[in-house]
Amino acid sequence: MVCAYEQRQSKRSMVSWPVSVWHPKAARFFNGRSINVSSDGALLILPLKAPIRKGQNLELNFPRSEKLAQDKGCFARIKSARVVRVDRSETMESAAIKVGLQFCEQPEMACTI
Repeated sequence: MVCAYEQRQSKRSMVSWPVSVWHPKAARFFNGRSINVSSDGALLILPLKAPIRKGQNLELNFPRSEKLAQDKGCFARIKSARVVRVDRSETMESAAIKVGLQFCEQPEMACTI
């Protein structure tokens, strides 16, 4: 018998939004989309070629619309995050992976699980 339970601490909202992920070891950005987002983390769809592994620290860039950028004073919301799950099984897009992330409190600090 398998026991499955919810590990999330915050409610997630279904949000499909473009996202750009900076991968420091690859020294490049990978563009994808959010599937859902909460105050603690996000689930993203990224290209299959992105060398994402559990435990890595990444930087996420959520671009803002021009109006929102004017209201907030910058064109992107940047968050540091730790990879907590990588799902390489079948996705909506055949050449994509699902990546579960936990946001870091401080951008300059590594996340702790």
